Amino acid sequence: MEQPDIFENPEVVKLIKMALAEDLGEASIDVTSDALVPLAEQAEAHMVAREACVLAGVPVAIEVFNQVNPELDCELRVPDGSVVEQGAVILVIKGSAQSILTAERTALNFIQRMSGVATVTAEYVKAAANPNVMLLDTRKTTPALRPFEKYSVLCGGGTNHRYGLFDAILIKDNHLASWVKKNGTGVGEAVAAARTKYPDLKIEVEVDTLEQLKEALTEKPDWVLLDNMPPPVLLECVALCKGICKTEASGGIHLGTIQGIAQTGVDAISVGALTHSAPAIDFALDFIL
Repeated sequence: MEQPDIFENPEVVKLIKMALAEDLGEASIDVTSDALVPLAEQAEAHMVAREACVLAGVPVAIEVFNQVNPELDCELRVPDGSVVEQGAVILVIKGSAQSILTAERTALNFIQRMSGVATVTAEYVKAAANPNVMLLDTRKTTPALRPFEKYSVLCGGGTNHRYGLFDAILIKDNHLASWVKKNGTGVGEAVAAARTKYPDLKIEVEVDTLEQLKEALTEKPDWVLLDNMPPPVLLECVALCKGICKTEASGGIHLGTIQGIAQTGVDAISVGALTHSAPAIDFALDFIL
């Protein structure tokens, strides 16, 4: 499956530059390599997956090497979104040994985190066993790493939810508590007020009871988030929403429960664990001597 271009987001290159600056300090120098590795020394290094995974972040790793030294030759062996086995060589880098060593850890840090997210996402997609249901990520991402993690969800076969607080309206329980306290009216009026303020944005509202859902549906939101509901209740909610809005199941969903939820007819399932709990995948950079 062809992956999107992560560099369409202009923040990505800036964030990679920041990551390198974090490692190199104010003097922008790798003191160990500078002390021990001659400037003219050339090397070949292979980036290797030490465990099976779904790959994400190879273009990011290449950008790390290129930012350190644009003259490094980076040969892509395996594209993002691929399932790779333990021991697979995914990238070959040739050129200045100093530069390769300087970029090594930052490149590995990105790819191990991103492949971890992609791998967990693929596990949830497989467990859901329903191609008609979208698996959505959330805003539960590592601060400053959201573009990398949301891209990784795509590599694993998931779908991106809203990017942030600015591109769609999601009325959650705390918003409703504030609204009710101030206005004395319920979820339907909150949806109407949001649409009046931002008529061009998609509006989603969180509900946790059938009564709340029925009230929200009077204002025809674009989506409803069905929070922590068991499958029998989700079935009722899906029937009520038919022809009015789309449905998203959320809350405490894990690999053991997602298939049952996917069978209820919901349009989407959101899982925070795709990004907040994905373990890193082990990668290495081996010098070929």
